[in-house]
Amino acid sequence: MKVILTEKITKLGNIGDTVDVKTGFARNYLLPNKKAMRWTRENVALFDAQKAEIVARHEKAKKTAEGYVDAVKNAKFYMIRQAGDTGQLYGSVSSRDIARTLKEVANVSVESSQVLLGSPIKTIGVFDTKIALHADVVVPVKIYVAQTQEEIDALVAGKKLTFGTKKVEEEATEEKAEEVKAEKTSEEKTAEVATEKVADAE
Repeated sequence: MKVILTEKITKLGNIGDTVDVKTGFARNYLLPNKKAMRWTRENVALFDAQKAEIVARHEKAKKTAEGYVDAVKNAKFYMIRQAGDTGQLYGSVSSRDIARTLKEVANVSVESSQVLLGSPIKTIGVFDTKIALHADVVVPVKIYVAQTQEEIDALVAGKKLTFGTKKVEEEATEEKAEEVKAEKTSEEKTAEVATEKVADAE
């Protein structure tokens, strides 16, 4: 379907551009959200008559979006989820979840389509994404996903979380180190007692 864009759409075009899009995309998104109008001679004339007003509205929306940039940058996207021994989530973190979190922690409302996540997050870790407050105002953010707040804090500090066999092996190594330390301490005490006895005998 041929439409005239009344908003700048990333990877599609600028205000006033005539573009061909899939019919479903036009009917389900562009037209009902007033981001475009059907291409007809009448609508071309109508757009030309309203262009100055449309551009002014676009600039106002851009300025409003710029006012939320710092709030989005400072928002803490901490997603606590249950996961298996390998770090695989029981479920996922979606664009909708991130949009909801932004509203809760920073009181900034965006649609899930403005969260440029792509595929849902399905594992524990740190993930980079972007939030498009406006077509010209895109803010990079980090999403932290873990099972507990302690794990979140570790990720924020730049530490890596381990899972499954690797984690068991590391815990076993730590336990072994503690045992060796305890044995050394015991040997040292025995040596001290023996030294004291020798000294007493002398």
